[in-house]
Amino acid sequence: MKINVPKEVQEIISVLQEHGHDAYAVGGCVRDSLLGRAPADWDITTSAKPMEVKHLFRRTVDTGIQHGTVTVMFGKEGFEVTTYRIDGEYEDGRHPKEVTFTGEVREDLRRRDFTINAMAYNDKEGLLDLFGGIDDLNKKVIRCVGNPEERFTEDALRIMRAVRFAGQLGFSIEEKTKQAASKLASNLEKISAERIETEIRKLLLSNHPELLRTAYELGITEVVLPEFDAIMQTEQNTPHHFTNVGEHTLKALELIPANKVLRYTMLLHDMGKPKMKTTDENGRDHFKGHGEESERIANEVLHRLKMDNDTIKKVTKLVKWHDVRTQPTPKAVRKAMNKLGEELYPLLLQVQYADTMAQSTYQREEKLERIHKVKVIYEQIIEEKQCFSIRNLAVNGKDLIAIGVTQGKQIGEILNILLEDVLEEPSHNTKEYLLELARNKIGQEA
Repeated sequence: MKINVPKEVQEIISVLQEHGHDAYAVGGCVRDSLLGRAPADWDITTSAKPMEVKHLFRRTVDTGIQHGTVTVMFGKEGFEVTTYRIDGEYEDGRHPKEVTFTGEVREDLRRRDFTINAMAYNDKEGLLDLFGGIDDLNKKVIRCVGNPEERFTEDALRIMRAVRFAGQLGFSIEEKTKQAASKLASNLEKISAERIETEIRKLLLSNHPELLRTAYELGITEVVLPEFDAIMQTEQNTPHHFTNVGEHTLKALELIPANKVLRYTMLLHDMGKPKMKTTDENGRDHFKGHGEESERIANEVLHRLKMDNDTIKKVTKLVKWHDVRTQPTPKAVRKAMNKLGEELYPLLLQVQYADTMAQSTYQREEKLERIHKVKVIYEQIIEEKQCFSIRNLAVNGKDLIAIGVTQGKQIGEILNILLEDVLEEPSHNTKEYLLELARNKIGQEA
């Protein structure tokens, strides 16, 4: 079985072999190549010790030399070369206390997480598949190498990786692997927030974000995202919905483009519903104010996951606005664009479309018609370059100072007054009109 290995990787392997060492491309790059996917990176495993690797190549970086990893540089691109190793005892559920270098590739491969990630390849010997990786690729199965409880006890993050790989590859999780993941899910408490977020994000951005349901069923979200468990247990007795809040969320995730901001928005958009739920005398459920409560929870969750501030700002704003139905009039749309900003407003329309399509068919046509009309108006506003923010006004602070406006607070107040006027009537956005309006306001205040 032939794999198309990049020339740099082949050169590294050849150099190591020429000096009497074993060397293979290993792990995810082999898996992805066999699946016809472009590998994100290429890792190499070798019998050569780290100092031997450093001696053989002109430019190297000590990436993780204590664990046997040296990065060999070709131009600006680096390739990790790791010595065959046996991991010692895992003390923190994530990292081995010590590693022992070995000359046996089998020992190195048997410590890896899943069979599909435990294959190695070089052009000389072909594919090395000691644990049934090819068979599991063909069956589309995620299965641990050896005893799954041992693999998950060594590194609890592997529990989330099992679900994430299933989502990315469209695979199922083998039963014993699934049982071990459920049994040991509580060990995820030992894993850092940053690594948890990485796995959640990769699952959300996969072709199967709905496999978050599997994470719930295995008890994973109870540890890393308990807010999701709450929505999976919140029913919605309303004609607008036909599932509970969690199942609606999973459907909405499938319907939104695979963009980090959009997928996180859909994950979090209804998190406030459990707390805000009320039931009227007819048995119908209501969730008034859930947008603001969802915004609060989204902010809390994203900070807990150590998300970057830019993403937090965008997601929480979209979550807050997801259920605000702008009327399809130019004035209403301009005002909404002013509050959300030019970058976020088209994303809001995508959020509302996915949200609507994940609901019941009750009033669906009317809901979609409103979104469509708003989208047409939005596109017209952009095409005509209508003003909807202070920075688009035909005048600025310097212009106001020139006609006698006091520097400081008054400038901002006057600019906001001018913007309100222009949001009502975009043709008013001329320097002459706005300066005259500003003079009148100054005169009134005097």
